Amino acid sequence: MVVELWTSAFCAPCRGARRVVQQAADLVPALRPVEVDVASDVERAAAEGIAGTPTVVLRDADGREVFRAAGVPTLPQLLAAVAGTLPPADPTS
Repeated sequence: MVVELWTSAFCAPCRGARRVVQQAADLVPALRPVEVDVASDVERAAAEGIAGTPTVVLRDADGREVFRAAGVPTLPQLLAAVAGTLPPADPTS
């Protein structure tokens, strides 16, 4: 599972979003954070509909977008989105 953090160089709220994404990654080993600078990848940002920074996009194992937050999400919001994409636990394990 990938969490994309779309940022820009002069984005003060991006620091807060970066912190939330890292906290989520620390708690959920299956979560792989990827930071993308919109200025470095303008075409991809446009194709993904990134209208501002920070934007956090969570993708499931198949690469489908399952959660998007424009601005800084809270840790509980991001963790709830992650939990919603994880496969159910095997009760026999």
